[in-house]
This record gives sequence, C-alpha cells and structure tokens, in this order.
Amino acid sequence: MKTHGSATLRHPIAVGSVHTPARGGRGMLLAGSGVGLFSLSFAATEWSLRGFGLWSTVGLRGAIAALIAGLCLALRRVRVPERRHWAGLLTVGLGCVVGFPALTTLALQTATTAHSAVVIGLMPLATSCYSAVRTRGRQPRAFWLAAVAGAATVVTFTLLEHGGAPSGADLYLFAALLLCSAGYAEGGRLARELPGWQVIGWALVAVLPVTATLAWTALGHEPVRLGATALSGVLFLGASQFVSYIPWYRGMALIGVQRAAQIQLAQPLLNLFWAAVLLHETIPAAAPVAALLVLACIAATQRAAHRY
Repeated sequence: MKTHGSATLRHPIAVGSVHTPARGGRGMLLAGSGVGLFSLSFAATEWSLRGFGLWSTVGLRGAIAALIAGLCLALRRVRVPERRHWAGLLTVGLGCVVGFPALTTLALQTATTAHSAVVIGLMPLATSCYSAVRTRGRQPRAFWLAAVAGAATVVTFTLLEHGGAPSGADLYLFAALLLCSAGYAEGGRLARELPGWQVIGWALVAVLPVTATLAWTALGHEPVRLGATALSGVLFLGASQFVSYIPWYRGMALIGVQRAAQIQLAQPLLNLFWAAVLLHETIPAAAPVAALLVLACIAATQRAAHRY
C-alpha cells in the first residue's frame, strides 16, 4: 500500500456504502463534527464585518487558513500531490475557499444569519447530486425522496419569507451552494486517496495567490476598525477554514459523499441556535419549523442509505 508523507494514500472505501457499523458510526461522528464547526461560520462572518470590509474578510480568512495549512504541510514534509489530483483540488479551493465565502458574505449584507443558514440547507441535495454524476454513486429511492423533501422544505421557507419571490441575497446564496457543493463532492472524492487534511491544505495553498491578493488590495481600500469582536471573527474564520474540513472530508471518505452530505441538513438548526445566542437575532417563526423538518430528513436519508 502506497503512503503519502506519513499518512496512508489510499482508503479502499466505497463511495456510497459502509462496510462495518463501527466505520459508519465513526464516519457520521467525524462528518457531524465538521458540520458543527461549519455552523459557526455565519456568526463569525458577522463579527468580522464589524471591523473589516466584505472583501477584506473573504481574503483574510483564506490567506490565514493557507498559512496554517502550508505550515502543517511543510512540518510534515508532505509531497506535492500528483498532477491528476490538481483539478479536484482547484475545484475545492475555488468553490469552498473563494466562491462560497465571497457569495455568502455578500448575502449577509442584506439577509439575516438565520435566513441565510436555512437557505444553505439545500447544500446536501446539491452535493449528493454532484457526487452521483461525478462518481456514479448509487442510493435507493427512499434516500433521494428524503433528500428532496429536505430541499423542498428549504425552498418553501425561502419563498414564504419573501412573499413568493427570492431576494437578491437568495441568488447569492444559491450560487454559493452550487460552488461549495462541487467543492465538497470533489474533496470527498479526493479524501479516498489523500488524507482529508491534505486535501483542504493543498486546496488552500493552491488559491493563496487569489486570497492574498484580495486581502492586500481590499485592506488598502476598505475601512478597518480593529476590535476584539472583529479580530475574533476573522481569526476563527481563518482557522476553521482549514480545521473544520479535516473531520468533514475524513467522514466523507468513511461513509461516502452522498450519505455524509445529508448530515449537513443539521446545519440550519445549528445556525439558528448560534444566531440567537451569539448575535441576538430574532428568529423568524417559520425558521425553527423548517430546520426541524430538514433535521428529520437526515434520519430518513441515513436509514435508507444504511439499509441499501
């Protein structure tokens, strides 16, 4: 078996199946840990925007994460990935490191954290669909019915919140989830060949020229009001941009991209909690109901996939 640096290069795990209950439980726990960290990103973005501009926030979070990742890769003396890996790594970098943060930050200019979080509940379905096309991973009909039900709940919530029509913020959010779902699926696929931390690490390093240039340019043109809240927000975003993907991609490698993606249906519920606790936002009456409905869909997708 080949090795890559000090870690195993290949993980002989099927795209959509789990071979043992122990592996399945561990995979769900790891993926769930990643989702838990992801759920704090909207609140941290709001904090960062209290002292940094929109583009400064996007550039700094990516650049900080790349510096952390690059240091870890250098200390572990990890070899550069093979050429065949770079298309996927660039998809991860452009989708998860550049596109998603930029578009969600734009959306947060006019939408609340609670609303944005529930709209992003469409991510699991988009990721599963991308993975199914990309890897030809198969799931039973019950899995897809539950996944579509969760997505339909999110769409209904969005339309009700805006009188039957999506807002400009929703268009940013939908574009963000399409880009990020591609990055999630490609990262999950690569995590079957490279350790998860190396997948996100190399993706961050690959787009460092973009994020560093954006940060440098934006800091020279956008106002900066340094404060503990803003610094905490941007530093958390930078660290989590690297750290949160480590258990997320490893979980995907263990239980498959499509099954792991559906665990992210829990993120809207977690985001609502953090929006209320950390940002003191007023939660729309329909938001908790929508979040609980999509949370119920997680159980249905996991049960269907486990029996398949």
